[in-house]
Amino acid sequence: MRILVVEDEPGISSFLKQGLEEESYSVDVAENGVKGLELSLTGNYDLLLLDWMLPLKSGVEVCKVFRKQFSDTPVIFLTAKDTVEETISGLQSGANDYIKKPFHFEELLERIRVQLRTKAVSEEKYTLGPITLFTDRHQVIKDEEEIQLTQKEFALLEYLMKNKNQVCRRTQIIENVWDIHFDYNTGVIDVFMNSLRKKLSFNTNEDYIQTIRGVGYIAKDL
Repeated sequence: MRILVVEDEPGISSFLKQGLEEESYSVDVAENGVKGLELSLTGNYDLLLLDWMLPLKSGVEVCKVFRKQFSDTPVIFLTAKDTVEETISGLQSGANDYIKKPFHFEELLERIRVQLRTKAVSEEKYTLGPITLFTDRHQVIKDEEEIQLTQKEFALLEYLMKNKNQVCRRTQIIENVWDIHFDYNTGVIDVFMNSLRKKLSFNTNEDYIQTIRGVGYIAKDL
């Protein structure tokens, strides 16, 4: 599990990084809101620990922008704020939980575990041979390596994997992936399919996505 800590106090961020890594989490640290937002939007994290008061951009601002792209990744605020109004404001920005400074590390650890357990239950993932696709974090893994796909390539692969073992007609693909509901040259699908196959580096014997000539495609395990 990967955690992003966005905290401008070096003592606290160092303490959190060391403690969480001892608990087998992978931890990155950002020292201000701008850097924190930049890292968070890569989609590489399972949870964000976000200080409320940050240089350049506040934790609330970061959370609001982050939530527009990642609706399911848990966010926990670290805050010295203690009024009801401020707490409500933080939760309304999209945070799942908050913990007041100073805090006991054991309590924070348990709050993290609760959020990650909840996320694990709700997370959707699909498999196709050596490929695993995670819908919420927009991530594709093959043989333990992440494959970088464009949004449309990801959407195309997701549609085929959701409908694994079923023939996906070209008209269905263009309607569901491109949201086009009128006569349209479906040749664009071939362009993206070629790019997708190249990025997934299928061997000649790995025919996980098969072409049904004149009809469409089918994704299936070998």
